[in-house]
Amino acid sequence: MEERDYMDLLELQLHIKEGVAEAFPGRYWVKAEIASWSPRSNGHCYLSLTQSRGGKPVAEARAMIWKWNYPIIKSVFEEKTGQPLQAGITVLVRVQVSFSELYGISLFIDDIDPAFTLGEKALERKRSIERLTAGGYMEMQKELALPDVPYRLAVITSKTAAGYQDFRNHLLRNPEGYVFRLDLLEAFMQGEQAPASIRAALLEAGEQPYDAILILRGGGSELDLSCFDDYDLAVAIATCPVPVVTAIGHDKDVHIADMVAHASVKTPTALADVFLQAYKAQDAILDTLNARVQQSVQRRIADMDRQVNTVQARIRLALTRKMNAQENALLRASGRISRGLFGKYGEVAALRDRVLHRLQFAASARVSQEISAVALKEARIKATDPRNILSLGYVLVTGKDRQVLKTVEKVSVGDRIGVRFSDGSLQARVDEIYSERIDNDKTHIA
Repeated sequence: MEERDYMDLLELQLHIKEGVAEAFPGRYWVKAEIASWSPRSNGHCYLSLTQSRGGKPVAEARAMIWKWNYPIIKSVFEEKTGQPLQAGITVLVRVQVSFSELYGISLFIDDIDPAFTLGEKALERKRSIERLTAGGYMEMQKELALPDVPYRLAVITSKTAAGYQDFRNHLLRNPEGYVFRLDLLEAFMQGEQAPASIRAALLEAGEQPYDAILILRGGGSELDLSCFDDYDLAVAIATCPVPVVTAIGHDKDVHIADMVAHASVKTPTALADVFLQAYKAQDAILDTLNARVQQSVQRRIADMDRQVNTVQARIRLALTRKMNAQENALLRASGRISRGLFGKYGEVAALRDRVLHRLQFAASARVSQEISAVALKEARIKATDPRNILSLGYVLVTGKDRQVLKTVEKVSVGDRIGVRFSDGSLQARVDEIYSERIDNDKTHIA
């Protein structure tokens, strides 16, 4: 068997370690994305750095921050950027390359440049603005018009955001008493989930008949608000069919979402003022129209008063003339009537006397005629009076029903009957009944 030159693994590793130390004797700034982040209870922080191209990883390395550097690095980065160190962000780290016989290559991080992370966001923001401008998205919302009196408003924000409460109080507790309808659509307002969450709320609001959609954040650090520079979110705002008004950050902050929106203001209170001013502007227009109407009505009333006064004067003059003419005509007619009446009075008096005499004669004759008729009827009544008949010896018999009996057919043996005389009456009981129909010889008739 042929003998070969060889070295053991440790010797190889030591050569590599020596070569690494010679090749990388100092510290180097490295751009990478934090793939994983794992602070440990012993104070050290372990992380994995990665680089991707075309969505695929092309390099990866283990890294570590010693416990005596980690609190300082973390504090400075978060203070400068306003964002915590976490997986998913691109950083510029200063590393010392180390090789271990047991663990291989490791990068020891002793500094992280926060300005680089902010610069990466600025570069990405610039590219997004160029794409939006080229696609015509910057002017889409500007072509929409807010209603003169925007009443129904959708607010996209976090329910617990202090800015939302300031906005709501300022808008709804206005001294003029203007009324608005506010619908809250909750969304994340910072972090990786914020753009997608806000887009979903925009899509929901865009399907409703809102007068305006408000995106409200109310301040924060640059990286806290970096979600409002998201390209896809900007496209969603630009293509929304309802006017979108933003109030994100402080005076110094201008985000892509502000640029593509229909309008933008700096604070939640200023956002409320946008809609209060719209109502006040309409109030001013109404006040102006009211003043014009009042002036027009007053002028019209004054013109009508003058016309009425003129017509009244004309009517008064015409009536005076007409009344004078009528009085003269009445005086003339009265004279003619008086003369005619004096002439006709004698004839009327004679005719009256003749008619009165005839009426008296006719009335006297009629009264005599009626007296004679009454006397004749009185005689007839007396002749048929039952009392006169009874005085001749006749009697009036009544049955048990107190009705006058005119035939024996309605009487039975044992019935009680009443017998009326001219001077009194009595009651009797029927013992026998005789009838001319069966007793033709009338021998038994009492």
